[in-house]
Amino acid sequence: MSIPTRALGSLQVSAQGLGCMGMSQGYGPGDAEESVATLHRALELGVTFLDTANVYGDGANEELLSGFLKGRRDQVVLATKFGIAGRGPNGPAVRGDAAYVRESIEASLRRLGVDHVDLYYQHRVDPDTPIEETVGAMAELVAEGKVRHLGLSEAGADTIRRAHAVHPIAAVQSEWSLWTRGIEAEVLPTCRELGIGVVPFSPLGRGFLTGRLTATEIGDGDIRAAMPRFAAENFDRNRAIVTALEELAAARGVTAGQLALAWVQAQGPDVVPIPGTKRRAYLAENAAAATIELSESDIAAIEAAAPADAFIGDRYAPGMMRAVGK
Repeated sequence: MSIPTRALGSLQVSAQGLGCMGMSQGYGPGDAEESVATLHRALELGVTFLDTANVYGDGANEELLSGFLKGRRDQVVLATKFGIAGRGPNGPAVRGDAAYVRESIEASLRRLGVDHVDLYYQHRVDPDTPIEETVGAMAELVAEGKVRHLGLSEAGADTIRRAHAVHPIAAVQSEWSLWTRGIEAEVLPTCRELGIGVVPFSPLGRGFLTGRLTATEIGDGDIRAAMPRFAAENFDRNRAIVTALEELAAARGVTAGQLALAWVQAQGPDVVPIPGTKRRAYLAENAAAATIELSESDIAAIEAAAPADAFIGDRYAPGMMRAVGK
């Protein structure tokens, strides 16, 4: 399999990346051996864009990647993030002050065992720190060679404009899939106007769009248990929409997940989804979606089967929702 490349601003990456969060937190117990094997397989398949963050597993995810990166640093495009500094009473505690930016990159480089990262995101925008201060501090890291390109995650259109005026922003990472399409109104047009790439996380709806997930699988240690879309009163209604997607996929000889992921890939050459997995089997399935070509009629049929306004329930609980789109 040969996965093509795409551009995030001036940064060239594989057309599909790998979200590494689930290897260390969020979706039940991890398996370090299988996770590392998945990273090796990603490289073999041409998925060379790896995404982590300082907060994933409280640093454990960056440490997991460090062993894999030894002797392979020049074969991958490495992205990490800073900004979520713990839990507050009403959602994540977010910091973007200059001192925290520098403190965070030094800690991430140490855990990753590298001297630079290719893409450094602010994970959430700090409402109490001007974005100009945050991006100004990030720009200093570029000048020092510790960071190659800058990104924002879950930022609003106005913040993106202000940030880009301080230093070019290569990528904006936001949740985007058939069941989460909020960025299409303002964020996506702003990114395209400014030449910023878009990196959709959870392009498979945190596994829901694959059709394989059952309500009983969401147990202790699974972040989906706190997400309204996965609540019992919403699960079955949302699952019915995925059934329609499965029928379309079967006619194409692919899985529902592959069709949903191909839809994201088809949204433009500036879009690089990062489906997350900690298992080689799912990685291969996801990677294959990068080569599925959809016609305009295919896309129309997919969107008719899974309309944007059909899914019910917010994607986060209220506290987490307050931290997005700033």
